[in-house]
Amino acid sequence: MKKLLLALLGITLIVTLAACGSSEEESNGDSNGEDTTEIVVGATSVPHAEVLEEAKPLLEEKGIDLTIETYQEYVLPNEDLDNGTLDANYFQHIPYFESQQEDIGYDFVNIGGIHIEPLGIYSKNIESIDNVEEGTVVLLSRSVADHGRVLTLLEQNDLIKIDENVNKDAATVEDVVENPLNLEFDASIEPALLPEFYEREEDALVAINTNYAIQAGLEPREDSLIIEESDSPYVNIIAARAEDENNEALQTLVEVLRSEEITNFIEEKYEGAVVPVK
Repeated sequence: MKKLLLALLGITLIVTLAACGSSEEESNGDSNGEDTTEIVVGATSVPHAEVLEEAKPLLEEKGIDLTIETYQEYVLPNEDLDNGTLDANYFQHIPYFESQQEDIGYDFVNIGGIHIEPLGIYSKNIESIDNVEEGTVVLLSRSVADHGRVLTLLEQNDLIKIDENVNKDAATVEDVVENPLNLEFDASIEPALLPEFYEREEDALVAINTNYAIQAGLEPREDSLIIEESDSPYVNIIAARAEDENNEALQTLVEVLRSEEITNFIEEKYEGAVVPVK
């Protein structure tokens, strides 16, 4: 009898351990026993978060579970990447990324460019760039990394001239050497608020980043007075901490965002307001 009880106990223990093992395998992987990797990516809502949402099922097929944290401004995504809240972020162009590295000392890497958002200059009442009057106010983002591209647009349309000894990508209002219409520059505005100023300051020129323009219901190619060409160097990137430069899941994220499926989605949804990197 004693031997029978011991045998039964042994069988029960084996069955229990087998069940636990099966349960543990299911919790750590998919039905094929493959591990699922979780990544958290910070993004501004338009277009970055929208593009990431489109990529989620493609990433799931590759065993990656993507969580998207949405932001409405440009400071917190880098702070949260630095403190480990995020694994990567997708919101900034290369000049802004580089200026943040230099000014704040972030130890980040650019692991891949995804798209370009041509910046446009808008006005409620000014119908053509040729109709800009003397003393017109030009409203810019307080993000210095965008000043060079705005000033370059104005120079390309013969409204100002930038010091030829200055790198135009890094130009600031102080580098304007010719201003025949005495344009007045206000570079103190939070980027997300520029569409509100566009509605309110009807006689001003307002330089608006495309993500905020789209979010405000503007059609960049139709509503802007002037807009950057699609060969703009201001490529929006996936940024990660330097220690994660070779992270396989993040590398896969970049591959998926550059895939034919996502490229077609960007081209069809944004109709030239957002341009995929080829």
